[in-house]
Amino acid sequence: MTLPRGFKAKAEREARKLRENAGITRSASLDLKAIADNLGVRIISADDLVEIERLEEIECIQAYAFSACTFEINGRHVIVYNPLRTRPRRRSDIAHELAHIILDHDLTEIQYLNDIPFRTCQPDQEEEATAFGGTLLLPRPTLLIEARCGATIKQIAKKFGVTTQMAQFRWNTTGVQKQVAAETARNTRQA
Repeated sequence: MTLPRGFKAKAEREARKLRENAGITRSASLDLKAIADNLGVRIISADDLVEIERLEEIECIQAYAFSACTFEINGRHVIVYNPLRTRPRRRSDIAHELAHIILDHDLTEIQYLNDIPFRTCQPDQEEEATAFGGTLLLPRPTLLIEARCGATIKQIAKKFGVTTQMAQFRWNTTGVQKQVAAETARNTRQA
């Protein structure tokens, strides 16, 4: 599957706007609560709703079956996340759910797990939410600043509170490494 033409540029513009509206600078880690508050979205840990043992039981039955989900209750979006995940993973999961809301995705596809129906998004919308969620967490200008400073993927992940997989995903999909290498080569030739 591929993203629609122009999607990445639009996601970068929207991420910049959302960060600016929440008072988050390019060099700062994304404050998910500030973004959610600005959008009127509530974020809740699943262990505030059910006993942690129930979540652990689900995890034993099928690992990673539940990371986060979004509900609409009385016209307000509520994101429920799994507290069993690491903090960086929770941040990615919440950003992914925020992306679904921002992109106005519909929960239209029915899938079954042990004969229990679940509503989910279509695969193309899941891909969009993954890409946009990553853009919210690590916008290209932020990555470019870090790349120019010589930061490693692990350093970026730690600084911005994301998984190394997310940092690598954004690093690979933005082309910042190539841009910085070209700038360095150009500066070396001119010196």
